[in-house]
Amino acid sequence: MNLHPDYLLNEVNEPSDIKQMSLDQLKQLAAEMRQLVLERDAKIGGHVGPNLGVMELTLAFHYVFDSPHDKIIWDVSHQCYAHKMLTGRKLGFLDPDHYEDVTGFTSPEESAHDFFEVGHTSTSIALAVGMAQARDLMKPQSTNNIMAVIGDGSLSGGLAFEGLNNAAKLHSNLIILVNDNQMSIDENQGGLYKGLKELRDTNGKSANNIFKFMGLDYKYVADGNDLQTMIDTFNEVKGIDHPIVIHVNTLKGKGYQPAVDEKMKYHWRKPFDLKTGKDKVAASGDTYNDAILAELDRQIADGVPVAAIGAAIPGEFGLSEFKAKHPDRYFDVGIAEQDSITTAVAMAQAGARPVVFEKSTFLQRAYDQLIHDMALNDAPVVMIVGGGSIAENSATHQGTFDISMISDLPNIEYLAPTNEEEMISMLRWAIKQTDQPVAIRRPEKPLVHGKATQDDYSAIKYDIAHHGSEVAIMAVGDFWQLGEEVRGELAKKLNIDATLINPKSVTGIDPEVLHHLAENHDVVVTLEDGNLSGGFGETISRYYGPKNMKVLNFGAPREFADNVPTDVMYEWYHLTPKQIVDDVEKVIHSL
Repeated sequence: MNLHPDYLLNEVNEPSDIKQMSLDQLKQLAAEMRQLVLERDAKIGGHVGPNLGVMELTLAFHYVFDSPHDKIIWDVSHQCYAHKMLTGRKLGFLDPDHYEDVTGFTSPEESAHDFFEVGHTSTSIALAVGMAQARDLMKPQSTNNIMAVIGDGSLSGGLAFEGLNNAAKLHSNLIILVNDNQMSIDENQGGLYKGLKELRDTNGKSANNIFKFMGLDYKYVADGNDLQTMIDTFNEVKGIDHPIVIHVNTLKGKGYQPAVDEKMKYHWRKPFDLKTGKDKVAASGDTYNDAILAELDRQIADGVPVAAIGAAIPGEFGLSEFKAKHPDRYFDVGIAEQDSITTAVAMAQAGARPVVFEKSTFLQRAYDQLIHDMALNDAPVVMIVGGGSIAENSATHQGTFDISMISDLPNIEYLAPTNEEEMISMLRWAIKQTDQPVAIRRPEKPLVHGKATQDDYSAIKYDIAHHGSEVAIMAVGDFWQLGEEVRGELAKKLNIDATLINPKSVTGIDPEVLHHLAENHDVVVTLEDGNLSGGFGETISRYYGPKNMKVLNFGAPREFADNVPTDVMYEWYHLTPKQIVDDVEKVIHSL
């Protein structure tokens, strides 16, 4: 059902279809595409502001260059909606019945005009340099242009600097477009962005020019939302024989005033009412974030030198409230998870009590810092990990790898609370102790209340919530409710009174409990809301390897799921109570 049969976009099937259009027609396309972004994001959620701001530069690229012979690499590729509309995927924006047909990020599986799966930040320049090097090696006489578009604060990531450093060594075509919309997800952070502001204020003339300092040619465009200006700029640099940075000033959220006024809120939105801007599904009740921030307030009131460190996503953890209350204790490093971890290590070693907030999928960027700085130095950092779950996300934003990623490392204790009270007791202990790094996996499901059965987590003591026999269920964190449901299904179908255990930790084990389970249990079932490979279940399987105990591990397989509904994934991964009990029954019958 195409809601806009009169749109000019209906006539565009390939980028070449816009090359004969007039400037007025191109401006009409920009207006249409802005409206389609708003309608799609209001319906299913998505990146609003980033895409509204790049309409003109996207149209200009495809008007001047010849994709896919000329290549554009988007960073972060959540800016690619207009690009998708112009490269054969317009139905995913014109027709609500096809909104789910296209992802919110570039995807080579969708189109020959996309070259990489890109959902994380700071990668485009290094990717573009690699493509240019391959072009020069394999086809040294090639005339194709390669452009990296980097924006939304991506320059603050270390890989962007590494890419710029190596781009300067090229002696061939490379265009780096810095989409400077004065924003990251939240406000830009650090000296780099002060330098960009100085360049904007001087129309690109300031001597303080980091790009020229690194040996790159440079051009400034004051109005990147002026279509004719962008067309002229691209015509000027098309076919250039050396690397150049095009620094383009754009307006994030252009065309929709709420997105201009509240840039962080509209960076990415859940479904919302287009007229009022309000969420279609209102937030309900207290959250785990509220509980964490309330505890940090208590710690500060008690004189503890607590500080909160984030990496450009305060909204994920509600940290804007903490920032307003305690501005001298809040440190946002921008999109630089590596820096957030290493900074936290140094603060902890100096006697402060840093609590660093990381989203599971973005924590991947700081893996070396977790190993070399946090774990190796055994620094008493407290880390809250959010977004760790099997969920309906893009393949670029999976939150299933944090358990296996962190639990592989020495010295770090990774705790997995099942309720608010348990989480707060873990946080209090983590802040008080100074012996090791402690990570806490924030629950992702709606807040539930319970009790904390342990105050000191230096030695993990499993909580046996129900003593039974034959089958023992070990349910980690958010999968506690699933464990209860499986226990009920075992009783109903197989008349088995199963033991139910809360492990509390995915790194520490309780050998006493595991040893005694073997006395009257034949099967242990592990349930974890994450990747099985290297996960908690494998730890339990290793413990019972030399013994006769059968162990069944349930979680996510070693794969990238891509925008698959959570209930569908649960079916695929055998994570429904019925499927788990059926699998247990097969094992019992084989004994």
